[in-house]
Amino acid sequence: MDFVSDQLFNGKKFRALTIVDNFSRKCHAIYVGQSIKGQDVVSVMERIKVYQSIVPQRIQVDNGSEFISKDFDKWAYENGVTLDYSRPGKPTDNPFIESFNGSFRDECLNVNWFLSLEDAFNKIEAWRQEYNSYRPHRSLNGKTPNETESLYKYQPEFSTLEWS
Repeated sequence: MDFVSDQLFNGKKFRALTIVDNFSRKCHAIYVGQSIKGQDVVSVMERIKVYQSIVPQRIQVDNGSEFISKDFDKWAYENGVTLDYSRPGKPTDNPFIESFNGSFRDECLNVNWFLSLEDAFNKIEAWRQEYNSYRPHRSLNGKTPNETESLYKYQPEFSTLEWS
């Protein structure tokens, strides 16, 4: 998990929380908000848990205040999730999310004007769906993230369920 910042057409800033599975490269969610707190991170994780019926074994995060919050720590503990914090100033500790965020910025954020947070959410969600469903990855032997996830969904020994 990580954050990416951008702005609306009028200069008002917003942030996007990106959540990616290291194994399948599937982007499980991109949450958009002007100010995102630890409680918001927990809310997104709970929605993933309820609607997608998955909880990762381990999550790689940086040392941002949202990820070291008591709310997020409590959620991780209650769900048996190990939080793996990167070393300060070392984005290379979490290469999957950094690569994803680069693609997200180049292919979505840099090519769209966002008129409102709702407009940003709609355009970002459309890009996320396209990324998961129609974009083959060399690292996945030419399969999309959704295809890779479905191949290994019922073979947990192949999926690490480690998220960035």
